[in-house]
Amino acid sequence: MKVIGLTGGIASGKSTASAYLKELGAHVVDADAISRGLMEPGARGYEEVVRAFGDGILDAQGGIDRRRLGALVFGNRERRRTLDALMHPLVIAEAERRIRQLRQQGAAVCVLDVPLLFETGMERLCDETWLVYVSRQEQIRRIYLRDGLDAQAAAARIDSQMPLAEKLRRADKAVDASGTIEETREKLRRLWEEVR
Repeated sequence: MKVIGLTGGIASGKSTASAYLKELGAHVVDADAISRGLMEPGARGYEEVVRAFGDGILDAQGGIDRRRLGALVFGNRERRRTLDALMHPLVIAEAERRIRQLRQQGAAVCVLDVPLLFETGMERLCDETWLVYVSRQEQIRRIYLRDGLDAQAAAARIDSQMPLAEKLRRADKAVDASGTIEETREKLRRLWEEVR
């Protein structure tokens, strides 16, 4: 089975790319979805994250409010490191388990969708890596439209990730997603045809 690592900075179009690859028939292992599941009440990461960051990150139902948690960790390197140290090993272990399961089921191609693919070292699980990217200004614009965050808050989130130039250097394939959705889908379709 071929494992494609799909990554991209915040608001770059990676999630849209992942959804389209799924439409094309890819088996997608989504690290963000794994992380969210691991932070649900009763899951392996929940207690540790609440212990590290306190009850102030909880919503009225007792779940982790990801916006509150994000406000604490973005822009604070030490808190970000704490969260990463708690969650990354759990996410990696679950992603590896799901990849093994797909391999046993005879899947031909798996897309490992990871925003922090290079930052976490998860590219080691992949046969090749694809980067979906847009300019920094476009990221800021999209973050504002999607999340309502101002330029400073958007920049803090962008800066918490590896610089685009480094991701471009490390990726095997790069997809510029600054055009229309149809243009981006066509670029992805061509890459998908190559790996199938």
